[in-house]
Amino acid sequence: MKVMPCPLNGPRNINEFVYGGEVKAMPDHRNCSDKEWAEYVFYSDNTIKVVQEWWCHTASGYWFIAERHTASDDIIKTYDPSELFKDKISFTADAPADKQQGGKQ
Repeated sequence: MKVMPCPLNGPRNINEFVYGGEVKAMPDHRNCSDKEWAEYVFYSDNTIKVVQEWWCHTASGYWFIAERHTASDDIIKTYDPSELFKDKISFTADAPADKQQGGKQ
């Protein structure tokens, strides 16, 4: 049985977790092209190295970051995202001017 050391819940069976992709710089979602956004969401470097990845403990809904070696699959370290990210990003869309005034002109 493989064990993942969850920063919130302690060591847990790997079956309690869902992989969320690599941690990487996000393009500006308001100004990037569809190609740039697709590359951010769907593509990874896929080389042998230590990578930072998003993982979620499904029972608690807790998202955290794990450093894992892609060749050996060893989990080196896990930690709360606040250790890496200090700013919160809002994905609310800016409403067009006519929508801001109830849609009437």
